Amino acid sequence: MRSTTKQQSSNSEQGTLSARAEVPVRFSDVDSLHVVWHGHYVKFLEDGREVFGTKYDLHYLDVYENGLVTPVTNMNVDFKLPLQYGESAIIDTYYIDTEAAKIYFEYEIYRSKDHRLAATGFTEQVFLDTEGELQLAVPPYFQDWKKKWGLC
Repeated sequence: MRSTTKQQSSNSEQGTLSARAEVPVRFSDVDSLHVVWHGHYVKFLEDGREVFGTKYDLHYLDVYENGLVTPVTNMNVDFKLPLQYGESAIIDTYYIDTEAAKIYFEYEIYRSKDHRLAATGFTEQVFLDTEGELQLAVPPYFQDWKKKWGLC
């Protein structure tokens, strides 16, 4: 995972793009121990990707309108500290560039009350056409997106 020192600019030295989301921890997110149930962290990763997509013009519907879908094929979350009802989760999402026909994100989730790291994670997505055929080469749409943001 990335270091805990944040850089607020869009491009870091490694050529990654990043976005920050802050979402409330809802009552429906917590379990009987009053902490966020582990399965709900998947929603936080999705929230991070949604904010990233808005910031960098990589919306799910834009991808679909270009004849593609991008299902998550791999995901991991490492839990550090609990999130609790009434606070917010701060989600930093980092696009990690790769030459493969994949979209790879890393995440850092912080507790709003003390800005301590609550979880880290990653997701990997592949490109399928709308008939479900795996795209082995980077699709032209995504290659153009990468060029737009100075990644190639």
